Amino acid sequence: MGLRFAADYRSLLWVAMAAGLVGLQLARPELAPYLFWVSAYFALACGVMAHNHNHCPTFKGKQANETFGIILSIFYGYPTFAWIPTHNLNHHKFVNKAGDATITWRYSKKHSFWVALIYPFVSGYYQSAPTKEFIDKAREKNPKLYRRILIQYFTWIGAHAALLSTSIWMHGLKLGFQTWALCCLIPALFALWTIMLFNYEQHVNADPWSEHNHSRSFSSPTLNFLLFNNGYHAAHHEYPGVHWTKLKELHFEMEPQIDSRLVEKSVWWYWFRQYALAWWIPSLSTVQVGRAPFNPPEGSSLDLKSGNVDAEEMGTNAAMVRQ
Repeated sequence: MGLRFAADYRSLLWVAMAAGLVGLQLARPELAPYLFWVSAYFALACGVMAHNHNHCPTFKGKQANETFGIILSIFYGYPTFAWIPTHNLNHHKFVNKAGDATITWRYSKKHSFWVALIYPFVSGYYQSAPTKEFIDKAREKNPKLYRRILIQYFTWIGAHAALLSTSIWMHGLKLGFQTWALCCLIPALFALWTIMLFNYEQHVNADPWSEHNHSRSFSSPTLNFLLFNNGYHAAHHEYPGVHWTKLKELHFEMEPQIDSRLVEKSVWWYWFRQYALAWWIPSLSTVQVGRAPFNPPEGSSLDLKSGNVDAEEMGTNAAMVRQ
């Protein structure tokens, strides 16, 4: 039952605060219009924790890890097993090259506000294929895994149905639905959209063929505190199985080998420069660093189909499956 790393007491505290905020807004619906954005942050943090948990399990025990994943899914907005086929076994394999369901260049090679805005919807659609394939293969070849997937779906849907029903019972249909939407639905949608946007920003115009220039990193201490070191993305790709607390040290060891254009201090300044200032001063926009993902070296193939995933080829860092 114990934690594998003491730093994850903060993860548990964040989950407790996420739950407490939902409870407070259900009890005091007049606060929901003012607090929903705080719930949105905690939902996003739960999504990052789900990502970290699927690479490096939080607990020592199998059941505790499964339960934690289910709890995270309630706030994050989708069963956490989906990280395995779309991220652990697909994105980390192809890293924005052809075959990656989350490629940034599927319909446009431009880095623009509009491409970034719609990318999460496009990415979400194409991630459905490896997710479905993973579920189908689990049903055929791994009944135990398939049961765990079903439990995650039923628990996720059941929890939100219970929260919605409770809110309506306490406050009536209209106010009850509005309160649930503000404290649960909108934060979950925000988390899903934002995490996919981060994936776009971390890989657009990077060089997936490079040893170290495959990802864009954000080194802001504030961002990395709030999002459990998610900004150190190059280090994460090169050491996907390490605990999130080790990524900062690894990032600064690697930084001299990374093109400086792929290390940003502030995500806010990066967004402002890219999507506001670059409209008027194009030289401020990002440029392709090294070889583009759609320009494979000689002898490599270019196939936009998502990579296959196998319910028996589980990857050493997929917490849900490896146990």
